[in-house]
Amino acid sequence: MTISRADIETAHARIAPHIRRTPVWSLPRGFGYEGPVSLKLEYLQHSGSFKARGAFNTLLSKSVPNAGVAAASGGNHGAAVAYAARQLGIRARIFVPEISSPAKIAVIRSHGAEVVIGGARYADAQEACDRFVAETGALRVHPFAAEETIAGQGTVALEWERDDTPLDTVLVAVGGGGLISGVASFWAGRVKVVGVEPEGSRALHASLEAGHPVDVDVNSVAADSLGARNTGDLVFSICREKVDHVALVTDEAIRQAQRLLWSDWRMAIEPGGATALAALASGAYKPKAGERVGVLICGANVELAKLSQDTVL
Repeated sequence: MTISRADIETAHARIAPHIRRTPVWSLPRGFGYEGPVSLKLEYLQHSGSFKARGAFNTLLSKSVPNAGVAAASGGNHGAAVAYAARQLGIRARIFVPEISSPAKIAVIRSHGAEVVIGGARYADAQEACDRFVAETGALRVHPFAAEETIAGQGTVALEWERDDTPLDTVLVAVGGGGLISGVASFWAGRVKVVGVEPEGSRALHASLEAGHPVDVDVNSVAADSLGARNTGDLVFSICREKVDHVALVTDEAIRQAQRLLWSDWRMAIEPGGATALAALASGAYKPKAGERVGVLICGANVELAKLSQDTVL
């Protein structure tokens, strides 16, 4: 199964009345690179991350039963599903692991969803969600391994292309891989798409190395948003064909990118949201001279108290 450019265009027409068209910030140079950099400021999206796109596309594409919808999430996907469900008048139950940040859980609850906390990792929350769906018939909204989710996330690239000059390369953070699958599906063969994963949470990198989806251990500062243990078959098949490669970054590089975004630009960004920038700022991705690089800043649900441990707020 593939996701086409036409699928993404259709998804955008469907969700456009419900999402924000987030801005693009074009810089002549920056973040240690002397060439042009384009930032897609998707952290300004409803619910604080790009996830609202996939959530709305799923809920507007599917028949929702009386039991409502259910989702497992490290935080951002749950917040997006909760927000979209509230806007569309749908009941939502969100399952989150114990590692989810209080800030993200608070966002989910603020949108009126029921939150169930349990299990050490995302996989535990997913198992609990699956049991609930089997028992009640609720519609499961998967955070990455679903066609509707991927097509919705791909609308980020559609807007970016329409709102800025052509890009040579885009850097995209990877957790389960729904976002990069959508972006790469839209730009296939026209723009180089590079995934960025933490060294301690590298499901896509490991799967591409192995030649098939594999389970990985997860231990990263960005685990609550980039903590999927396995990409699944759909994401893997898309990324194997359409993603150029995956760059790995350290947790310290991610923290440094967070500090840079706050100290220089006053952007309060969560670790997962700063991961793509970490590849450029740390040199994990080295552009060629004059290469026009796009960086997706994808999430802002950060605990300010934690951010302030390394920066002056």
